[in-house]
Amino acid sequence: MNQIHHALIGCGRISKNHIAAAAANRDIMKLVAVCDPVTERAEEKAADYFAATGEKPAVYADYHKMLQELDVDSCAVATESGYHARIALDCIRAGKNVLVEKPMALSTEDAERMLTEAKQRGVTLGICHQNRFNPPVRQLHKALDDGRFGKLVSGSARILWNRTMPYYRQAPWRGTWALDGGTLMNQCIHGIDLLQWSLGGEPDTIMAMTGNFLRDIEAEDFGAILIRFKNGAIGTVVGTACVYPKNLEETLSISGETGTCVIGGVAVNRMETWNFASAAEQDAEVETLAGANPKDVYGSGHTALYRNFMNAVSTHTQPLVDGEEGIKGMKIVLAAYKSQKTGLPVKFDDLQFSTLEMTREDVKVK
Repeated sequence: MNQIHHALIGCGRISKNHIAAAAANRDIMKLVAVCDPVTERAEEKAADYFAATGEKPAVYADYHKMLQELDVDSCAVATESGYHARIALDCIRAGKNVLVEKPMALSTEDAERMLTEAKQRGVTLGICHQNRFNPPVRQLHKALDDGRFGKLVSGSARILWNRTMPYYRQAPWRGTWALDGGTLMNQCIHGIDLLQWSLGGEPDTIMAMTGNFLRDIEAEDFGAILIRFKNGAIGTVVGTACVYPKNLEETLSISGETGTCVIGGVAVNRMETWNFASAAEQDAEVETLAGANPKDVYGSGHTALYRNFMNAVSTHTQPLVDGEEGIKGMKIVLAAYKSQKTGLPVKFDDLQFSTLEMTREDVKVK
């Protein structure tokens, strides 16, 4: 396999995961450029990659210039959420494969345009839902694929975290409707992705209530979602940035006719419950995960996600989290926002909505 030449656009908080993943996968890829309007941040990430690999990527402040000057095969977009769609589309139109941080966009229109144009130009579009690669989650999905749960009944995602005002002030785009959304879109979307994927991947109807209780931001700091899936299963989401005094848990629970699984920990990476009507070979492997606290509380899913994406690029196949998969969690959150705004249930398939259609009054607790 030829090395894929890759560029990172956006060198903020999450970029360290991309640098580490690129370094860990340097047998199949090479990070040739990093880009950020704040050149100092790009220089820091270039130095981090050099320290890990002995190779220093080029540094750019303008990704347009980078796309013109460098022959890259793929780009990762890790900027502020509100810029994801625009930058990804620019990369797609330049014929580049694109890996986009969550959420892929803040409107259904932008996300659908990304899907359409990537398909038209024959490039690979992937979305960073790296928690799908957590070892307990992979075991859960093996059991789902093997039919061990029987008829699926319900599932829940609980994201009980803390984000204080210094977190929002550190990057003023956070918590805004134009560039972010609230805790459901930012902190909870990974859990929402895992929930919808586990319960069949075909949401039907969404209802939600959200509120802004403690944080001085435009969007919500708490949200609760009820999802009916086309297979009849019901999913619930509870997400908050208001837990005192620090992150408490991110938990995924799946229940079926003949099986129950609960994956918890602070970041959905510790197997807590594994009960099935009949035994299977995988149970011994699951035993090694039971109750174990990972070395990295947030896991190392970006490394596996990068490898999966780069292999898809090389083989002209689809990654595990392609654009069609990545749009689902985003649409559930947008449906939740529309439900909060209108007070009505929302049909997933018919949804056309944007965070820009929300205002602070839509979530403000009276």
